[in-house]
Amino acid sequence: MHVTLLPAFSDNYLFALRCGSGIAVVDPGDADVIEHHLKDTGQALSAILITHHHPDHIGGMARLAARWPDARRIGPDDARIPSLTEVVTDGNRVTLDGDCVFEVMATPGHTRTHVVYHGDGQVFCGDVLFSLGCGRVFEGSADEMLASLDRLAALPSDTRVYCAHEYTLRNAGFALAVDPGNQDLQQRVADVRALRDEHQPSIPTDIGSELRCNPFLRCDDPQVKAAASIHAACELQTRSEVFATLRAWKNLC
Repeated sequence: MHVTLLPAFSDNYLFALRCGSGIAVVDPGDADVIEHHLKDTGQALSAILITHHHPDHIGGMARLAARWPDARRIGPDDARIPSLTEVVTDGNRVTLDGDCVFEVMATPGHTRTHVVYHGDGQVFCGDVLFSLGCGRVFEGSADEMLASLDRLAALPSDTRVYCAHEYTLRNAGFALAVDPGNQDLQQRVADVRALRDEHQPSIPTDIGSELRCNPFLRCDDPQVKAAASIHAACELQTRSEVFATLRAWKNLC
């Protein structure tokens, strides 16, 4: 399966997956971007995969459905996502053309019905996990978001992570404030700066790098816990307390 990153809006990535003879897309917030890619490649749209209902992830669906009525439209059970032809939930498998198979994982927290698609050594994770960060907790609880991140953290370390925003440098400042002595993080930030200086994406990252560098996946780490406790002005005892403090702290940045 070949993945093409399609920049959209100010910092979104839409994803086009070459599966067999067609193109599947993930979170088509902008129909124009998708249509231009299909025209450039001479391919037909075979499927749409949706992670959650936010407009920058579903905004192009109606136009694409009208233009490509035979394309499958797959997403979580949420009335805010229109025109789905297939509703998926945790543990379902989605098989696309060319034997592209994804496991659906429920990852509530950012939204209550958020899902991700994991397969072929990669995960399309919407707005749950970001490079060096994580999504805001809009509809769920901190405990739900932490549990969702834990599920992603348990994937094989070489799993490529396709998150939906180019937030890495923005997240880097916070990560360094939390964990300034982390040499893996320092190197990751230097690498990302070099990429961005060349106008290259910092995505995909991978689970192994995030486990070494992302403070939201490292709530057990003594340095991360100490930094969160200093910010909270009290000794935090649990991973949940550390995560909730980090997320609230990041919201202020």
